[in-house]
Amino acid sequence: MAGGLSLDHPWAFAFGILGNAVSFMVYLAPLPTFYRIYRKKSTEGFKSEPYVVALFSAMLWIFYALIKKDAYLLITINSFGCVIETIYTLMFLLYASKKARVHTFKMIMLLNVGLSSLIVLCILLLISNGSLRLQVLGWICVAFSVSVFVAPLSIIRQVIRTKSVEFMPFNLSFFLTLSAVVWFSFGLCSRDIYVALPNILGFAFGAIQMLLYIIYKDTKVPKSLETEGKLSSVEIIVANDTEVKKTSNDEIERAREEDKANNMGVEKSRV
Repeated sequence: MAGGLSLDHPWAFAFGILGNAVSFMVYLAPLPTFYRIYRKKSTEGFKSEPYVVALFSAMLWIFYALIKKDAYLLITINSFGCVIETIYTLMFLLYASKKARVHTFKMIMLLNVGLSSLIVLCILLLISNGSLRLQVLGWICVAFSVSVFVAPLSIIRQVIRTKSVEFMPFNLSFFLTLSAVVWFSFGLCSRDIYVALPNILGFAFGAIQMLLYIIYKDTKVPKSLETEGKLSSVEIIVANDTEVKKTSNDEIERAREEDKANNMGVEKSRV
């Protein structure tokens, strides 16, 4: 998400304002999801990747805006994004299982602490030319903006596997798609390739998510996904059940053979 405050390109300015409004809705779209997490005191089958990566992307765009200067709309919307995504991530850490909590914490330390610090230090210390610094940082922002849209791939995979959209919020998918269209229009009008490029992919992934929602919206969530981690437990139980059944069948077959042998022995003794 990006934006700049300039009246030199009125259409770009209009799309920038609209983009801020839509992006605001994007950041608020997961509220029903986190209300559900708070109410159930469990993250269930929800993933933390989209929120951690979105926080990282917002941090990068703020840095980009500070380097570019006069990008006030960019700073405002991504500052709000940093605050709301931090709240989401903290809530996820609070209610997630131990395994999911450790995974999320590792992601935060790797992306939001380690990699973001490395990028800031490299840009400021290794590149002295202002124009080159902006270009390098712009392409870095493009790369990680793409990762924001790619992050829901794990959710898309889960939807296809379970044939249920229980853990893919429609509001988030819809506003991400709309946001991608608006920011692409802004990038096109302002001739800003760093804004336009990632939103092409963003629109594609958003459209895929909405299509999957239409296909699987009437499918009930499998009971094995009602609480996080139950799917693997059910699979293990089924596997063990199979083993038990196999063992039981073997024992029955063995008993039949023993009975047959005994009967033959009895008949021989009679003869």
